[in-house]
This record gives sequence, structure tokens and C-alpha cells, in this order.
Amino acid sequence: MQLSIIICSYNRATYIGDALTCLYEQTSGLEAFEAIIVDNNSTDNTPAVFQAWRAAHPNGNFSYITEPQQGASYARNTGAKIAKGQWLCFLDDDALATETYVANVIRHIQDQPYIVGFGGRIIPKYIPAEPKWMSHYVSSLVGNFDYAPVACAFENGKYPLESNMIVKKSVFEEVGGFNTALPGVVGTLRIGGEGKELFFKIMALNHTIYYDPSICVYHVVEVKKLTSEYMYRVASGIGRGERARTKAISQKAYYYKVIEYVIKWGASLVLAIKYALQGKPAKSWPVIQFRIDALKGLLIK
Repeated sequence: MQLSIIICSYNRATYIGDALTCLYEQTSGLEAFEAIIVDNNSTDNTPAVFQAWRAAHPNGNFSYITEPQQGASYARNTGAKIAKGQWLCFLDDDALATETYVANVIRHIQDQPYIVGFGGRIIPKYIPAEPKWMSHYVSSLVGNFDYAPVACAFENGKYPLESNMIVKKSVFEEVGGFNTALPGVVGTLRIGGEGKELFFKIMALNHTIYYDPSICVYHVVEVKKLTSEYMYRVASGIGRGERARTKAISQKAYYYKVIEYVIKWGASLVLAIKYALQGKPAKSWPVIQFRIDALKGLLIK
């Protein structure tokens, strides 16, 4: 078996069944991969949903395990430990893989045998529709990711996002997997950037990371959940993650990151004015708020 797909789940009983069905219906066939669902302390009926789904979909290699330590980094590392594939593919529990997803992952591996890591496109699936205040710059907070129109290498510090990333298991183990000091969501607190830190460690070994837009998933986004509290948690979580990551490097690296965030905050003011002049005032403040929240996370321990 070449590919192990790892899905970490936390209280997503509503969507986990659809995510699994998308994998079950892959054009590659079920023999091309295994799927490992890691329940990270769900308090809803996720276990029952999986059991019912599995009873209705008995073929293929789908396993269900639990990880009691809260945080996506812990759950992903646990899934990676038992994975049988040479490659690890990490998806979110509300990510809907296109029907050729696995086939395109395998093709990418076969076409470029020297690669050790890559990622693909993520398209938000807004329910019921994209809010009028959403913009390209803010949509990254809900997983929107479209790095390039064609397959290419990531450059200028860019990297795959956590909900659609693939890495060779031997290299994943070589760099120590995900840094649990960047656990993702723990309760109401978010400390993000675990995917960024993972790929930066791989890049430090002189490996190139690639992007392929044909490796595509849709990320479910319930508009009713896009409250100011939710957006703050995500944006500030990015800042907290950068605080932890850069301070682990050096105090100088942290100060450079603060300067970078202040510059980005200034750029957000320019973007906000641009949207207002374009007759799209609803998009203005969220752009500024994103940068304020990220900066708060970076500065406040």
C-alpha cells in the first residue's frame, strides 16, 4: 500500500460521513489507499456516525482510532504511527475530496519520484453562500488556498495547508512529525502553524515542496459559524503559532516576525481603502480585523 490518508476528527459528526464517502467513491479504487480516522476526544456522536457509515460501506481499508491528547498535531502524529503507507496524506474531517483526488496524488508521486512533500488546492464550500464581507485576503482563514494555476514548486516561504498536504512517511519521521507545541485547537484556544513548521523543517533538509492544483478538496464552511469570536480564534491562533515557532528559533526571529506583522497590518489599511473605493465597504473592516487579531496573538502570550 502506497498511500495512507489520515483524517483527524473533533466533533464533526455532521460532516465526517460525507468526507468518508468522497474517499469511498474515488476513481482510483479502494485498494489504492487506506484511511485512518483519528477521533480526538469528540463529545458528539462521531463514533456512532462512523459505525453506521462503515456498516453501509464495508469495503476498503477504513480504520477508526482515538487520541485522548487534545490537539490536531497529537492526533495526526498518532495516525502517522500506525499508517502502513509510504506516503501520508492529511485531510480535515470536513474536507470533501474530488473523485480523482487519490488518482492525482498517486500520479504526482509517480511522475516526480524525487519529491518528498506536496500539497493541493482547497476550495471553500460555503453553506449556504459566501458572505458579502468575505474577500480573497480573509478567505485564507476558512481554508481557501489556490497557490498557482499549474503544478509547480512552492517559493518565497509558501507551503501546503494542513487540510490538504502529503508527505513521505520516512521524511515525516526524520523531522519528528508535527510539533506538539503547535497543537492546533485545544478547547477554545488555537495555536496554529503546525503544517508550516513541518514543511519548514523538511525544506531545511534541502528538499523542495510542490503544489499541484489537480489535487483538490472542498472545505465545508458554515457561514452561521463565522462569528467575530470564531474569526478571532483562527486569526489570533496564527499569531500564537508564529510566536511559538519563531521564539523557538531565536528572539531575533520573533522580533522580525513582529515587524512583518506590523507591515502587513499597514498593508491591510491600504486594502481596506481600496475595497471602499471599489464600492465594497463590507469587505474593508474584516481585512483590518484579521491583521489586528493575528498581531494580538503574536504579541500576547
